[in-house]
Amino acid sequence: MTLASTEKKQLAWITTGAIAVFLFLRFLPTGTNLNHMDFRVTAKNSIDFCDPLNPQFIPVIAVASPVTMAITSVDAPLTLGVEGRFTLTLKTASGKVIAPEDLVVVHTKRLHLLIADPTLTDYQHVHPEPGRTRGEWLFSFTPRRNGAYRVFADFTPVATGRSLYASAEAAAAQGPVLMEVFRQTPAWTADRDGFHFALTPGALPVGAGKPLDLKLSVTRPDGGAVALAPVMGAFAHLVAFDEARSGFAHLHPKEIDLTKQPDERRPELNFKITIPRAGRYVIWAQVNAGGREMFVPFWFDVSA
Repeated sequence: MTLASTEKKQLAWITTGAIAVFLFLRFLPTGTNLNHMDFRVTAKNSIDFCDPLNPQFIPVIAVASPVTMAITSVDAPLTLGVEGRFTLTLKTASGKVIAPEDLVVVHTKRLHLLIADPTLTDYQHVHPEPGRTRGEWLFSFTPRRNGAYRVFADFTPVATGRSLYASAEAAAAQGPVLMEVFRQTPAWTADRDGFHFALTPGALPVGAGKPLDLKLSVTRPDGGAVALAPVMGAFAHLVAFDEARSGFAHLHPKEIDLTKQPDERRPELNFKITIPRAGRYVIWAQVNAGGREMFVPFWFDVSA
């Protein structure tokens, strides 16, 4: 037998083995009874499956989602400064409920809720837990502003492996305002709990429809160590909203290797976003610095 024929036989065996492994993994049971067609919607203007490597601003309110979300308040009426409990259900376009086994774990959780008040000066990131009934999810949060909170859901179905979104209104909170409202004027810097945060755009002015690079840096005025710790599998999360709360963008840093700790005294993280329309926006940064988890807002304008 020649050397060439031996190499061909080895290559054939390797190829056959690779195909067998692929088919084995492809047909392993996933635990979900849903399939790709359950997440199809016939509306012309609908949310498509999104690519996490190319983050876009998703106009969730204006378009049809393949998933509907309903929220029921357990504690009515909702009171400012008091934790409110809620029940949530997600259903596919075909009417099937979505349970934990139907969703992929993304950034350590199966379901992310991005919750914002009408002024966008109170933002909270919450993770529901499964209830007793299949397809029932339970969560709670404490409102700090008056008015109806809007809840955006961010999740990835097992059947598709692509990110999807839905939205609903939570009950309106009633009572006296408990916190001073942040100024909604453009600012790329902010100070919180002894830390200075700066979000630096790659180009100014920020233009609609143009990819934008963002750099988040954290320092201490005394030059001390910052010590960033991971939050949900990343060193920071950014969430962008427009003033109308018509949608959002959920951004993760390019620095995905958690074994490589950012600079101890001036950590910097890089993000990318594309915003389709002009207007006033806010980006909330969620970080764990010095052992404390913080939410920091940056207001900015996008030009046409």
